[in-house]
Amino acid sequence: MTVTDHVSTGGRHAVILCHPDSSSFNHAIADAYCDAVRATGQAVVLRDLYAIGFDPVLKAEERPTRIAASYGQDVLDEIERIRGCEVFVLIYPIWFGTPPAMLKGYVERVFGAGVQPDAVQGRVRTDLLGRKRLLSFSTSAASKVWLDEQGQGQGLNSVFDQYLVHAFGMRSQEHRRFAHIVPGLSARFADQYLREVAVQARRTCAQIAFGDEALLADPAIVTRMAG
Repeated sequence: MTVTDHVSTGGRHAVILCHPDSSSFNHAIADAYCDAVRATGQAVVLRDLYAIGFDPVLKAEERPTRIAASYGQDVLDEIERIRGCEVFVLIYPIWFGTPPAMLKGYVERVFGAGVQPDAVQGRVRTDLLGRKRLLSFSTSAASKVWLDEQGQGQGLNSVFDQYLVHAFGMRSQEHRRFAHIVPGLSARFADQYLREVAVQARRTCAQIAFGDEALLADPAIVTRMAG
């Protein structure tokens, strides 16, 4: 009997997509990830920030340093939609070295709601994100060589990925980067990248369902989760 014979594969993924073009490769990544997760029997909460018209502007009354901070209904609704998810997946293009402003606004207004500066410095686990996994997929029109020359990967990892993990007391983070995503991207490369997304999705599902130690002991779990 294998571990997948007797352990529930239930899990819930919050997929936060941030790209204004519904025909973008970012949307294809989101589709591939969601399809792969659902095929394992786990659930997805997809939040397409441009499609829902999310307002990224932090309001004065929402600042957590205020006494009795007050949050907009849109923020409260978002928190309820993604509450209880085991993994938070960010999908976005790199624009001028950082994630889009709308995604940063989502972090500030939703992830950061009520989180005090001393809690951030103390790496206190928040109710929403504490001990949860962070998984990111980013795209860039630039080549990997150029991005590496600019220190893009290391810089983004420090100022965004690791910061989020530490600020909210998250469990871990992984980041898959796709470079040279430009108009006319060949179908061969696009299909290859999307297969990589699906494999990562199944791997994340296995981590949620069976734990990291079980996955290390039996890497074939990922293949079996493909059905």
